[in-house]
Amino acid sequence: MFEADDASRPLADRLRPRTLRDVVGQDHLLAPDAPIGRMVDAHRLVSMVLWGPPGCGKTTIARLLAEQTDLAFEPLSATFSGVADLRKVFSAAQRRREVGQGTMLFVDEIHRFNRAQQDSFLPYVEDGTIVLVGATTENPSFELNGALLSRTQVFVLKRLDDAALETLIARAEDLLGAPLPLTDDARQALVAMADGDGRYLLNMIEQIHDLPAPVDTAALAAAVQKRAPLYDKAQEGHYNLISALHKAMRGSDPDAALYWVARMLDGGEDPLFIARRITRFANEDVGMADPQAVQQALAAWDVYERLGSPEGELAIAQAVVYLATAPKSIGVYRGFRKARAAAKRTGSLTPPAHILNAPTRLMKDLGYGDGYQYDPDTETGFSGANYFPDGMPRETFYQPTARGYERAIAERLAHWAKLRAAAPGSSEADPPGTASNGPVT
Repeated sequence: MFEADDASRPLADRLRPRTLRDVVGQDHLLAPDAPIGRMVDAHRLVSMVLWGPPGCGKTTIARLLAEQTDLAFEPLSATFSGVADLRKVFSAAQRRREVGQGTMLFVDEIHRFNRAQQDSFLPYVEDGTIVLVGATTENPSFELNGALLSRTQVFVLKRLDDAALETLIARAEDLLGAPLPLTDDARQALVAMADGDGRYLLNMIEQIHDLPAPVDTAALAAAVQKRAPLYDKAQEGHYNLISALHKAMRGSDPDAALYWVARMLDGGEDPLFIARRITRFANEDVGMADPQAVQQALAAWDVYERLGSPEGELAIAQAVVYLATAPKSIGVYRGFRKARAAAKRTGSLTPPAHILNAPTRLMKDLGYGDGYQYDPDTETGFSGANYFPDGMPRETFYQPTARGYERAIAERLAHWAKLRAAAPGSSEADPPGTASNGPVT
């Protein structure tokens, strides 16, 4: 399965697969009936981008694809290469093409190439001079330009699951000639510490395989470091996890919400970023169903600024649980969006004269304030006056739900609508029923 062993090489390199069948955890792409597997069987590759987390086999897969389709393999790293390096590869590929030899250009960290460098691939990919295989840990939709994406297929590689990592451990034990000196609990902990990264797992095995048995979880933790969580505060992981937190709170699942908060904090996220986002959530997704929600979010923000980490993080967790368990409504969110659209549509209509102040005689002579009714002095505390611009029909923007505090608001609005409809000279129709709002997507 593997090349002749050389104990001086790193274990990850000694265990590098020699065929695609030996690659673990990516059967959804490499199996005979999977997309890449079918291309290999047909001996015809298209240019592609391999997108996946570190240690899932991107570089290995690229090498094996070149070998199994008889393409010359030209590896480059976008971190260390520039346009001059690319020109050399393109020239060599053109010479090979003249004698019937194809070329695979493998670009590791392809997202680090700027747009001009990415554009330089286009003519050579399009005319078949090279088969481009790019590897990236970042979302290609954000990092690669549209012209390059339209000429490549994006294949998503998975982080290695526990079964795949156990397979790597068994292969390492077979190569090393002895089982790892781990207790059952320590073996499970080793898999968890790798966090889906096969290369990191094999590097840890190198550190522990010759320790005296038995190695329990405490001894394992002392011998090796847990892999840092895969989380980049400026890239997709950042947005994926805050989205997961938002959706869990919206779905009224406090346990999942706490999990995502813990993941973000463990990954080094700024707690104040989380505080800002949950405050937004309180307004956007809870709204008037529980007017105290935004106060809870603001209080958590304030507590964290006063206490800092780790004590202040508990206040954020408490606010997350409050928001997740609060009744939800996007009535205000939807109503404001409709009002904004109406404001743009109606332009510069002036308010009706009766609700304008008249601090000067001229303004009084023009009718400013005439007929204004002071609602608290009316018999019902509600005048039913029109507050929309003259010439604009009344519109309903805010439609409360029947959840939480909004149930009482809905009843109050319905009562006022009846009073307005019964007012002398009113043209109001029967009050509309309340609407139940669905989630914002």
